[in-house]
Amino acid sequence: MSVAIVDYGMGNVRSLTNALAYVGEDVIVTADPAELAAADRLLLPGVGAFGDAMVAMHERGLVDPLTHLAMVVRKPVLGVCLGMQLFAETSVEHGEHRGLGWLAADIAPLEPETPAKVPHVGWNSIRFATDDWLFRGVPVAQADFYFVHSLHMLCRDASDCIATTDHGGPITAVVRRDNLVATQFHPEKSQDNGIQLLQNWLDHEF
Repeated sequence: MSVAIVDYGMGNVRSLTNALAYVGEDVIVTADPAELAAADRLLLPGVGAFGDAMVAMHERGLVDPLTHLAMVVRKPVLGVCLGMQLFAETSVEHGEHRGLGWLAADIAPLEPETPAKVPHVGWNSIRFATDDWLFRGVPVAQADFYFVHSLHMLCRDASDCIATTDHGGPITAVVRRDNLVATQFHPEKSQDNGIQLLQNWLDHEF
């Protein structure tokens, strides 16, 4: 199986490449629409600001090809951190921005109850359905993953949210709709649990 990491200049590419290589997958990092189309699966990374990321993808001519692959071809896509947030329709990070619009969701600032702080940085446990294929092998009592973010996703369709965490209130941790999967946390920085989740995504027949 081949995995293409989308290169738009704002991704945690090296750590994701290393994590996928660890589980034995062929990985390329590319902004070439032809190479993205040829890959079996796509991974949309992201570190930074939502608006800057959308500008970068438009400048590289990636928005339309990616949307075709995700929504028409229905190629499996995994979004990570900012990559997850880009699946949404809108964000209000440093102004109002349009996202990829793959999910009926909006990105809003975290406003946790004290003593929780923003940004949300560190290890948090997540809650999920124990029979869900994405979390196979992840121990419920030790389902800790590494988060770094100041905004969060608000899903207008509650069924899109399949895992949550708590940081002064509930936070969407994982979303999924058909071929689209995304995590607010960084699986590549989440040690054994993150590797297990990546392996489950790779193994699943969409």
